[in-house]
Amino acid sequence: MGIKAALPKYEVYFYMSVLGLAVAWAASWIVEASGENVGRKAFKSSVKPGWTYFGRKMDVADFEWVMWFTTFRNHILFALAGHVIFAKICSMISPKHRGMVYMVYGLFAIFISMGWSFITLVLAHCVMLYTVALVKRKWICFVAGLCSLATFKMEPYGSWQAGFVTGSFELQDILFYGGCGFTIMRCMSFALENCEKKDGNYTFIDLLKYNFYLPFFYFGPVMTFDQFHVQANNPNLTRKDRELRDITSKALLHLGAILVVDVFFHFLYILTIPADMRLVKKLSDWSLAGLAYSNLVYDWVKAAVMFGVINTVARLDHLDPPQPPKCITMLYVFSETHFDRGINDWICKYVYDYIGKDHDGIFRELVATICTFAITTLWLGPCELVYIWSFFNCFGLNFELWLAKLFSFPPFSTIEGILSEAMSRRIRSVFNAVNFWQIILYNILALNSLDFAKLVAKRLIVQGFPLSTLSVLFVTYCGVQLVKERERRLALLEEEQALEEKPKID
Repeated sequence: MGIKAALPKYEVYFYMSVLGLAVAWAASWIVEASGENVGRKAFKSSVKPGWTYFGRKMDVADFEWVMWFTTFRNHILFALAGHVIFAKICSMISPKHRGMVYMVYGLFAIFISMGWSFITLVLAHCVMLYTVALVKRKWICFVAGLCSLATFKMEPYGSWQAGFVTGSFELQDILFYGGCGFTIMRCMSFALENCEKKDGNYTFIDLLKYNFYLPFFYFGPVMTFDQFHVQANNPNLTRKDRELRDITSKALLHLGAILVVDVFFHFLYILTIPADMRLVKKLSDWSLAGLAYSNLVYDWVKAAVMFGVINTVARLDHLDPPQPPKCITMLYVFSETHFDRGINDWICKYVYDYIGKDHDGIFRELVATICTFAITTLWLGPCELVYIWSFFNCFGLNFELWLAKLFSFPPFSTIEGILSEAMSRRIRSVFNAVNFWQIILYNILALNSLDFAKLVAKRLIVQGFPLSTLSVLFVTYCGVQLVKERERRLALLEEEQALEEKPKID
């Protein structure tokens, strides 16, 4: 079935109507539950006074969001604004040395925020992994890098190293583990790219310029060394047509998203409610489905906005950073599921695609996914919840391939060949709808809790069968069809643009 398979317009409009009404209905249940239970004891720590003219309290359960856009907003803006100013001055005076200026400013800002002991610790890991990189053996670089990463992700090694950092403030743990974790990933990328270098080695200064680029240092995203090195050392700083307008429009879009999320947090306590299991058990099946879905949508919005702010600064520096993650609403296959495109690109390049090749062989794909999620587990921090999350996502990725292989053989392939493209799209969308909810259920494990995920699965699959189960799947089916329709239109648009750009032959 081709991506360009079209459906009748009235059918698409019907899907839009069903999805819109269902989302509004589920949201109304959550708004009602939020308003009626605002005085619960379980809400006291995470529901605080918000914007006074709304007359409602605000969900502040997500520390990261509060940190970025409330508590430490001014500190983050000050540091990034300083970087932009120094980078602009350098690009005007000496564009060839802007990478060095990025490094110096980054080291200065990190020193101010975390102190010399933290910088010394990071440099020690950089020196060790740079030394390993000189050996030019990929497996040695991988082993050394993963061992180094494990010292921050596993106890008691993480706490022991954190003890070297003096002082204590609210943001210290996040900056420490974020800065150290991303440092190891960058050092591994440097080492692996150095193995590919035919003549000589990259210098230690190249590694420092790459690692201490401030916008990426603490929070990512990870940009592989080969891309950063070429872009940061490019003296040609001309911009494409309307590039600044695009940067400005996206910055305003991110600002608008921040305001919209803050407004929604006054009416939808989607982060606080799942933590109160007594309340969750009283909610309707539709409320639970809405909570599970909205939690993943919010996590995508948060990642898109946070990475978007950083990417805006990086684009002003004439870099092309990893894009924000794909919206969860657009995901109906495991192979496209990710919440950090930088880490996803890193793992795909050095592990998943390297081992899986064309991802057509069942055994090779199994090995590739096991290795991928083993490293992802280490990156997230080994614990029971992460083990369960990794297992189910690894299974889901392989199960997709197994089904694709099965349906490529007769009689399934023969039957699909007889069907029209539109009917084939409808049948595939039924399976995609089931897959979508597998992605939802597997990933709320990482965002909420095992108990919440088990309750949602039990209510929607067992207790809610058949009414809740089939109605939720039908609404999801409508959503998948709308996503496919969007993909179809984008494919047609890209085809038209390619034809316009194709040179005419007289």
